[in-house]
Amino acid sequence: MDDYTALLQTTTLFSGLDGPELEALLRCLAPVRRSFGRGESLLRAGEPGGPVGVVLAGSIEAYRAAPDGARVLMAQMGPGGVFGDVLGGSSLTSPVTVTAAAPCTVLFFSYQRLLAQCGQGCPAHARLLQNLVRTVSDKYFALAHRIELLMLKSLRAKICAYLLAEAARAGADTFTIRYTRAQLSEYLGCDRSALSRELSRMQADGLIATYKSSFKLLDLPALRQLCHT
Repeated sequence: MDDYTALLQTTTLFSGLDGPELEALLRCLAPVRRSFGRGESLLRAGEPGGPVGVVLAGSIEAYRAAPDGARVLMAQMGPGGVFGDVLGGSSLTSPVTVTAAAPCTVLFFSYQRLLAQCGQGCPAHARLLQNLVRTVSDKYFALAHRIELLMLKSLRAKICAYLLAEAARAGADTFTIRYTRAQLSEYLGCDRSALSRELSRMQADGLIATYKSSFKLLDLPALRQLCHT
């Protein structure tokens, strides 16, 4: 695990733990490392929740099937991404399928071991439990934001709301999003061609400048107003 200690310390699950604390905790948790090829499934919809995973290398994506058979992208994660933390504590089966978006390596943790205190009641495990609760809570609010976004009436309003949220997350009006155009269209629940056309119109209207996955917001007041149209 020495090669991944620094990465694990940046994750929401192990935040605030120093190197020796994390190494001792990993010995207690006994995680399992696995590799997956692109397109390979890590979890299928309808299966019970399993272990909690941390992406060490590569990337994964979670999606669910719409009634018409289309894919609805729910999340995309690269190194440091944590998944399965919400499902692991549920008695319900998974509503999403998780696949490798690129060849990836994942570290799996038993949910039961994450919840079970060490025999010595070590502070590191107590911090882990706090982090786990915070991670699940943050994902709840992220899902609530996603629902609010999808409820907006127009595609332009959805794009504006998404870009403003990404700018706030980046702390700048110029930023790069984590999605490709195809993934962004899935995330916004729209056709890829419709998304490309609307982005081109927004550029022509002087609202944004964009190149591939990079954006610059040019008229913040107008973008905020358009979120309500």
